[in-house]
Amino acid sequence: MGATKDGEILLGSENLIIEVDEEKRRTKQFSWFYAPTYLLFWVGLFFAVIYPLFQALPTGIKISDEAANPGKFVAERAQQILLKISQMGPRVVGDVSNEVTVVNFLLEEIEKVRQVLREDVYDMEVEIQRASGSYVVKGLTNHYQGVQNVIVRLSMKSSNSTNYLLVNSHYDTKPGSPGAGDDAAMVVVMLEVLRLVASSGDPILHPIIFLFNGAEEQPMQGSHGFITQHRWAANCKALLNLDSAGAGGRDLLFQGGPNHPWLMEHYRNNVPHPFATTTAEEIFQAGIIPSDTDFRIFRDFGVVPGLDMAGVYNGFVYHTKFDRYTVISRDSLQNSGDNLLALVWSISNAEEMYDTEAFASGHAVFFDFIGLFFVHYQESTSVILNLCFSFGAIAIVCVSLWRMSRVTGERLGTYAGAFGLLFLLALAGVLLAIAFPLLMATFYDLGNRTLTYYSNSWLVIGLYICPSVIGLVLPMTLYLTHKRNEKIPHTYYLHIVGHANCVILAILCLATTALKYRSAYLFLISLIFYVAALIINLLTRLHCRGYLWSLVLIVFQIIPFIYHAYLFHMFILILIPMVGRFGVSINPDLLIGALCAFGTILALSFAAPLVNIFRRPHCMLGGLALVMFIFCMISVSEVGFPYRAKTNVMRADFMQVHRKFFEYDGSMSLEDSGYYFHLGDRNKEAPLLDHMNLTNLVAFDEDCDSELMCGLPCYRYCSSRTHALWLAREEMVELPYPTVLEFLNKTVLSGGYQVRYEFRLSGPPNMGLFFQPLAGVRLLRWTFAPGMLDNPATYRPPLEVMLTYGIDDTPFEFFVEFSKDNGNFDEPVFEMGVSGHYVSPHDKRDALSEEFLATLPDFAFSMEWPSSYERYVF
Repeated sequence: MGATKDGEILLGSENLIIEVDEEKRRTKQFSWFYAPTYLLFWVGLFFAVIYPLFQALPTGIKISDEAANPGKFVAERAQQILLKISQMGPRVVGDVSNEVTVVNFLLEEIEKVRQVLREDVYDMEVEIQRASGSYVVKGLTNHYQGVQNVIVRLSMKSSNSTNYLLVNSHYDTKPGSPGAGDDAAMVVVMLEVLRLVASSGDPILHPIIFLFNGAEEQPMQGSHGFITQHRWAANCKALLNLDSAGAGGRDLLFQGGPNHPWLMEHYRNNVPHPFATTTAEEIFQAGIIPSDTDFRIFRDFGVVPGLDMAGVYNGFVYHTKFDRYTVISRDSLQNSGDNLLALVWSISNAEEMYDTEAFASGHAVFFDFIGLFFVHYQESTSVILNLCFSFGAIAIVCVSLWRMSRVTGERLGTYAGAFGLLFLLALAGVLLAIAFPLLMATFYDLGNRTLTYYSNSWLVIGLYICPSVIGLVLPMTLYLTHKRNEKIPHTYYLHIVGHANCVILAILCLATTALKYRSAYLFLISLIFYVAALIINLLTRLHCRGYLWSLVLIVFQIIPFIYHAYLFHMFILILIPMVGRFGVSINPDLLIGALCAFGTILALSFAAPLVNIFRRPHCMLGGLALVMFIFCMISVSEVGFPYRAKTNVMRADFMQVHRKFFEYDGSMSLEDSGYYFHLGDRNKEAPLLDHMNLTNLVAFDEDCDSELMCGLPCYRYCSSRTHALWLAREEMVELPYPTVLEFLNKTVLSGGYQVRYEFRLSGPPNMGLFFQPLAGVRLLRWTFAPGMLDNPATYRPPLEVMLTYGIDDTPFEFFVEFSKDNGNFDEPVFEMGVSGHYVSPHDKRDALSEEFLATLPDFAFSMEWPSSYERYVF
């Protein structure tokens, strides 16, 4: 009996020893040389999954394959039309190519559609609208006359619906650009969709308006003319707006609604190639992106809800002479055509179109998952989800801490204290993950090395992403490497690191939800998969079995990593070309650095700290620092020169200016000429100095304090004029023809304290007026839209009016009325500037300007034209 008992005791001891040894084995950190494999796993995941799916496009259908693909969008036909439009060259408002050539071409293509029209099923009406109007947009008054739209209404003979679907794109371009991507590609997509619908014979419950508008770049005059004046405008109840900030690639849905989530449902159910995110909408509407679309006009002036989609790939050629037919692939046209055709069929047959306001139920949260499927839900639903998962995540973290204390026998307070410390370290990691890239951006700017990644975007990996990863894990790694507290096992410490990051993301999710940012869904995605992994670990007891819990966490981090890396890869590709036109006053590297930091935090906040399951994790940080150093060395070599000919050009816009300053007595106090430079990015004129003679280039700082509009003929949005540069020339600039201001009449109105001035202005299709009342004078009324005068607190003098004409070149006649405190109108009352912009490619540049333009290096593109500026005192 005693021997048996001793044997049982011996056996029990052996089992205990085996269990202890097994637990030690499970809690033993892995060898350090596995760490690079672990990090390379995430890099490989990006290049094996994310990158190819981001680049994926459907195969463009050829005309020869049309019979085998009935009812399908035929990209080759659209491509052939695109070639013809692109060969017309720049199409600027008021020029013959925009007002005659392309309009006639569109009518010819529409006539080809009529030849295949199912006349037994549909009615097709075609109109050319010539619109004139005036409105305030983005800080200026936009006054236009005779701009043209080509409009097609396609309706079913048996339909009695009076609610229309509006499909819009524009055929005009920026000066100097053939505009194949912006926006001829969308025009030809619309033409092919029109052909397919008109020839199908299939039912459409609601008529469709195809609006080919001819003045979007002015800005957005064609859409304003249609939505405020055309007889069909009031019937338009939903919008599909097509534009581009690049050339080729997929078209991004970046604005929707507002307050009409049913449109997102049609997008989800029908679009074969989804590409969308709420975050893009919020970034765009915050004004970070230096672009705009007709969507604004339809939304603000017509209250038409819709979907705003744009090509976003290869923004380097946007608004340059390199935006040609050759940069638009057939596959890209197929992608856009498939999506538009599906939406047109769906929304033109939507029951919601009978009463769209009945379905106006708040904003939507929307996004695609790497192009495979589309997710959307209402903002009210997002609030519930965000609150539930955020508080749920905090609760499950508390359960996990309690479980750790039960297993180890330590007080819960010990674990709560450890969590508090690690939470602070995790917060420090997040802050360092943001700070390190921003410091890199600042140092590069101070060293005049801004935009080193502009032509080689892969440089951001070493310059910004590696520093962000280092910052994210540095505080945790230093603490876990040097800690002396043995009460809590290392595996639990690492577990608590994940909990700390989880709570930080939950707090951020709650905060962004409270601030009504729908982009809170980004944090929600991370929380969902972390909580799911934690629940599985708790239920299977892997939670307390060494590092086995980390395997479950890694598997569950694959999906959020893929999504966040995909999303921020998209933003980086979109924004890098855009920062080349952010202007000289902003350091764009800060934006790119911050973007990389936020992407790193969301993609790797749970995965990156797991480098601590390997021994010597500081070696891994050293390896990342070495990668960063190598990239820095590459970036300061020729590889880091920002610009490349044709593909990644510097934007160095300038005008050839002839100036005259007239005083109150009619005498001319100054007449001179020079080149007015508007440089696109932070590098300013430095890259040009080795190629162009800019010896006497000066800033306009002092003149901006003393002269109306700095004495410059600034074009459209003039806020950047204080950063203008001026290069004087001795010979006067020869203008193609004069801009002529005629002073018609001056009338002192009844009461004696108000005066009215009347003028006539003739010149090029693009002109500008600037008004500066003198001391004691107030501008009361004028011919133009009253919006700026009705809001004097928002719009302070000098006030800008942009004048544009299309097919109608009748001189502008206008008046301005002022009041004056002393009622004395026999002395100066106001200053007025008049600018003329000869932007047409047919307007000849003088010989000296051509010679100067020829010295522009091949890595630069200039949107340039002759212009005049005259300043008067009345």
